[in-house]
Amino acid sequence: MDMLKTPLHDWHLHNGGRMVDFAGWEMPIQYSSIVEEHETVRNHVGLFDISHMGRIWFDGQDAEQFLNHLVTNDVSRMKPGQVRYALVCREDGGILDDVLVYRLPHRFLLVVNGANREKIARWIEQHQNGFQINVDDVTRATAMIAVQGPRAQELLQPFLDSDLSQIKYYHAAEMTAFEAPAVVSRTGYTGEDGFELIVDQNVATPIWQELLDAGRELGIRPCGLGCRDTLRLEAGMPLYGHEMDEQVDPLTAGLAFGVKLEKAGFIGKEALNRLSDRTDLPHRVGLQLVGKRIARQGSQLYAGEQLLGSVTSGTFSPTIQAALAMGYVPASFAVPGTEIDVDIRGKREPARIVALPFYRRKK
Repeated sequence: MDMLKTPLHDWHLHNGGRMVDFAGWEMPIQYSSIVEEHETVRNHVGLFDISHMGRIWFDGQDAEQFLNHLVTNDVSRMKPGQVRYALVCREDGGILDDVLVYRLPHRFLLVVNGANREKIARWIEQHQNGFQINVDDVTRATAMIAVQGPRAQELLQPFLDSDLSQIKYYHAAEMTAFEAPAVVSRTGYTGEDGFELIVDQNVATPIWQELLDAGRELGIRPCGLGCRDTLRLEAGMPLYGHEMDEQVDPLTAGLAFGVKLEKAGFIGKEALNRLSDRTDLPHRVGLQLVGKRIARQGSQLYAGEQLLGSVTSGTFSPTIQAALAMGYVPASFAVPGTEIDVDIRGKREPARIVALPFYRRKK
């Protein structure tokens, strides 16, 4: 089966993008080096094609009620312009996906992980009976571009008809961008300030090129999925398929902030209520290794001969200049400063538990 292609695919191919299969999409992992692109986002501004993320619109008289049933966060308490992080769970509390819910004046948008879009579309179809809603998956008809870094607002502002300073963190607005209709949000997955643009697929490449041209004096680079992963790990942000999947619940994953157990029934509520009373759940933790060897997903964690758990993500941090990882350990070992060992290809490496996030930008 042919891989899916974003509206910017040809640009990536013709401008040095090293393309890989990412969840069925042919996506750029890097253009120059992962470290150069990572440092560009930390210090200047980077441009990401995130069009593989699913974008699903909801409207109709029951749209709020349906989404509140579908996700763990409380959609009914959102005001127009707000964006909320939430989970879509199975009845047993296992995570089907982590998502962003946008509430705009007359409709809602659900942004889902590219690898999970078809699964979530089927889940929505299975559960929408009895709700008067319209569902419109516009993933293939639109593009999504992330502008990330301390100079993101400076770069983007001249092309918009609205004041970006009025869009607070985890907010969004519909506006005109580059003389075209757009949804602009301020969320991000890098630990830096930044914005996301959702535009029609036909204007994606001109907008992308215009941003790169305008950003030359600001030190802009196009960035691939490689540095997106190192940036999000430094920021302690979980990734579906690593820190969470259908066998992991939101409370174990340290995502209780996205779960509102006090709201009316939602899928998975009863299971999560039961889990909320338990004190023996594993904890997601940060790890900093003493040496420079990288602990990859699946590397086992030990205290002496006691197997504690395993690594879910690991990398060498360009910002902190240390090997970092996230993983799960019993609660009694989750205290920052606790020393443990990581088994990396049969050899034990010392590490210590550290507080997440590893990196926090200066305000």
